[in-house]
Amino acid sequence: MADKALYDTLGVKPSASDDEIKRAYRKLAKTHHPDLNPDDAEAEKRFKEISAAFAILGDEDKRRRYDAGEIDESGAERPEHAFYRQQAGGPGGQKYQSWHTFQDSGPDLSSVFDDLFGGRATRGRRGPARGADVNYSMEVEFLDAAKGVTTTVTMPDGKQLRVKIPPGTRDGQRLRLKGQGQPGGGGAPAGDAYVEIRLKPDPLFTADGNDVHVTVGIGIDEAALGAKVPVPTIDGTVMVTVPKGANSGQTLRLKGKGLKSGDTRGDQLVHLEVMMPDTIDSELADFLTEWRERHAYDPRQKRRERAKAGAGS
Repeated sequence: MADKALYDTLGVKPSASDDEIKRAYRKLAKTHHPDLNPDDAEAEKRFKEISAAFAILGDEDKRRRYDAGEIDESGAERPEHAFYRQQAGGPGGQKYQSWHTFQDSGPDLSSVFDDLFGGRATRGRRGPARGADVNYSMEVEFLDAAKGVTTTVTMPDGKQLRVKIPPGTRDGQRLRLKGQGQPGGGGAPAGDAYVEIRLKPDPLFTADGNDVHVTVGIGIDEAALGAKVPVPTIDGTVMVTVPKGANSGQTLRLKGKGLKSGDTRGDQLVHLEVMMPDTIDSELADFLTEWRERHAYDPRQKRRERAKAGAGS
């Protein structure tokens, strides 16, 4: 009786349909993918085992030969069948090749990887098949993408690639890794790997094109009297002058502190927000009471005038 270990690896019966085998592989691949289990050697080993099992059971001819006991779990031809196949006549009177000289690279896993990672794969249509392009999406910290970083990505087939993320990389930008996709057949070139960058939300910074926005709190004394305050930028903290009489919503522009785009950089826009103290003590209350009696003004009227002026400009 033929060995059924590969079916056990995927947790299916030998009588399972092709769709059942594919569904089992998808479920296990999602569970054990190295990206979801960092630094887990057992998960990585398991991922490779289920991928190797699907490479045979997901291919109609290889599955038939495995079920017949002609090939083993690695896809190698069993000795008792190799001699027969090498001597038997093949199509057109040609002799069969041994399993290891076949040019195919197993089942096309691109549709499976599409479901797992939201990608799509393409193959050449003429001559030997060019390897499939593999698409992958990875999350990157905002500051890493802004400043540039080199990191590692684990592709759907388990291969790890070093990815250089250039400074100023935007959300949704795709990086091409030439020749790092799936291998081609018959000596054809390998496909490419495309990595789509997804920026993680940052607690301080947001981007609008090449410009970076940040909101900075200032005290009532700093707003009234002016001050130099520390402001975070993607290059580090800088001191920025807040003018006298600053208001919430007022914007200061830091030239050249935004994202890189070629040889140029955008700006950083600093949005001021006046923050009241947590506690209004008696000294501050007495001062403001006396000040209001002498210098009362209507801030809501001033806001309406400012809005009207802005609408007319």
